[in-house]
Amino acid sequence: MRASMKATPPLLLVAHGTRDPAGPVVVERIAAAVADRASVPVHVAYVDVIGPTVAEALGALHGPVVVLPAFLASGYHVRTDLPAQIAEVGRTSDVAVTASLGPSPELAEAMLDRLLGAGWRPGEQVLLSAAGSSDEGALADVRTAANLLGRLCGQWLHPSFVTTAAPLTADLCADGRAGFIAPYLLAPGLFHRKLNELPVHAVAEPIGAHPRVIDLVVRRHSAACRDSFAA
Repeated sequence: MRASMKATPPLLLVAHGTRDPAGPVVVERIAAAVADRASVPVHVAYVDVIGPTVAEALGALHGPVVVLPAFLASGYHVRTDLPAQIAEVGRTSDVAVTASLGPSPELAEAMLDRLLGAGWRPGEQVLLSAAGSSDEGALADVRTAANLLGRLCGQWLHPSFVTTAAPLTADLCADGRAGFIAPYLLAPGLFHRKLNELPVHAVAEPIGAHPRVIDLVVRRHSAACRDSFAA
């Protein structure tokens, strides 16, 4: 927990959870940056794999709480799993759940910055690669993310996926002529390592704790406090 002098509802940043140590590091960096920027307590929880769980985190918090799903698309975990976990601990009236982190213009801007950092320049080919899902809602969100990034890159982008959904990024890169991969991934880990094994010009870094991500989280928290808990 990161203390705050302001009597504003704290933020609970909820991520998927992974055994790869790089994942929690990124989530904690985002939490720390948001706490510093907004001067509010920020806590972290996970819906799967590791803890603290959502129930454990909410059990330690009293009074109104803003929950932000740190997911890049609104799939099963965001639409079904997270609300069920909140309901299980009887915290419905004093918990405001924001939209998932993505898709959003801020994330597209962060991805463009990561591409530029990898050496991409306007006119060069970009291939967006997401983790993959069997959930149609999540796939639609990834298509929106591709459209947002495509507008910034000046080209029409069709998403590809590391696993589960089609087309697979590996298949599109098999001929060795692909340009730059823009990972629609929040943190490094197995999926990013798989992308780095492909025969492409370069793979950008994951979105991570980019300043535009911090801007987005702070804005979502502020809006939830105003809309749900205003006196």
